[in-house]
Order: sequence, then C-alpha cells, then structure tokens
Amino acid sequence: MDMYKLGVIGDKDSVLAFKALGVDVQTPLTDQEIRKSVDSLAKDGYGVIFITEELAMRIPETIKKYEEDVVPSIVLIPNNKGTLGEGMRKINENVEKAVGTNIF
Repeated sequence: MDMYKLGVIGDKDSVLAFKALGVDVQTPLTDQEIRKSVDSLAKDGYGVIFITEELAMRIPETIKKYEEDVVPSIVLIPNNKGTLGEGMRKINENVEKAVGTNIF
C-alpha cells in the first residue's frame, strides 16, 4: 500500500498551524509560484494538496488540470480570514457527480 504525503499551499498566516503539525507547507506569493508549488507537490507524490481558496482562485487552469486525477486530490480550504465558499461548492459538485444528486 502506497503512503502519500500531505502538502499545504497558502499564505503564511493561514498555514502556520499545518506547519506546527509537521505537514509540508509552501507559501508562494505570485501566480507563477502558486502554479509551480501545485505542480511540484503533484510530481513529488503528494496524495493530498490542501490549498487556500484565495490562491486556488488565482490559478483555475492548474486546479482544473488535476480535477480528473485520483492522485493528487486537491482540497480547497478557507484562509485565516474565512471562506469564499469555493471549497464547499467543489465538494457539492463532486458529491453530485458521484451520487447523481446533491445530498447536502
């Protein structure tokens, strides 16, 4: 059974708790750095990549590129200022796709 690593991409204030837990954290600033972080973690065998909604919305084409893949799973999380609703919208889409109806 393969063991996958967890990675988190977001602004410094939002990912500090993950770093304290020993999770690999990246804090890119530019859109190019955000794309590079996602691609790098995906290439390096990370099974789950958490990314703040705010950063994910800046690179929609990169997020879309990984939507059909089982690994890595890209999970949108709120930043320290709160949610933009994108993470829950994605979960609803995936549940509806899997079940055939929105159960939430």
